Amino acid sequence: MRVAVLVPCYNEAVAIPQVVRDFRKALPDAEIWVFDNNSKDGTGEIAAREGALVRRVTLQGKGHVVRRQFADVEADVYIMVDGDDTYHAASAQALVDCLVSGGHDMVVGVRKATDVQAAYRAGHAWGNRMLTGFLSWLFGRNCTDILTGYRAFSRRFVKSFPVLSAGFDIETELTVHALEMKMSVGEVETPYKERPEGSFSKLSTYKDGFRILRTMLRLFSAERPLVFFGVIGAVLAMTSLVLMVPVMMEYMDTGLVPRLPTALLATGIMLTGLLSGMIGLVLDTVTRGRREAKMLAYLRYPGPR
Repeated sequence: MRVAVLVPCYNEAVAIPQVVRDFRKALPDAEIWVFDNNSKDGTGEIAAREGALVRRVTLQGKGHVVRRQFADVEADVYIMVDGDDTYHAASAQALVDCLVSGGHDMVVGVRKATDVQAAYRAGHAWGNRMLTGFLSWLFGRNCTDILTGYRAFSRRFVKSFPVLSAGFDIETELTVHALEMKMSVGEVETPYKERPEGSFSKLSTYKDGFRILRTMLRLFSAERPLVFFGVIGAVLAMTSLVLMVPVMMEYMDTGLVPRLPTALLATGIMLTGLLSGMIGLVLDTVTRGRREAKMLAYLRYPGPR
């Protein structure tokens, strides 16, 4: 069974040597691929000296790197891990075992920090819990850690996943793809530690947090259009009725419509609500066809064994 370790990197010269050594020790037979995303500190050259296979990705953003990783590397099992030396390399074998023995398509490395304040920047732990809970509510399946960068994938997951994101919201897209395709997802707890001295996070707390939230809403509207646009249509219809009831009562009493602007506004809102519902119905049909196409692509590949 071919195992590939995929390491997306941007300016990780301080941490990448230890990451390559640790995963070489944890998975001696695996290929270690480092995808260098325009690093300016020699990350790619350092990783090559450590024996990793290095590819360069010129389009900036983690999503672009993951797209190249999944397209270029051929394996039966894929381990994806950030190159910042915060994840526990010794847990890689547990992720592989869980994927294969459990028949899963994705195994998530759930982070358990021994020192939360040291491992997470201010607000990151709370933000992760909030976004994870919101995604679980949107799609009706429980998740523990949607933003972890430590995951194992089957070949059929990787080769059937259309990467659309460009930045750090790629982890959200990976999770949504697995949930929407009803894939089997496993979880393995893994220690999580702070970055080594001299290494700095590229994640922006607020900018990337809002980007992830926007991605979740975008994916929800794309994957559940009938629910998304149906709720909007229902809210608009209720608003229209609230505005229209006094006008109708007055018309029934006097036979006059003195508040004509309100009546026109209520009519316009009701038509918009009905249009939103019809858009949801049409897009739901389109989404069903797109999901069937992705399922056929998924079924072309056997599961890990």
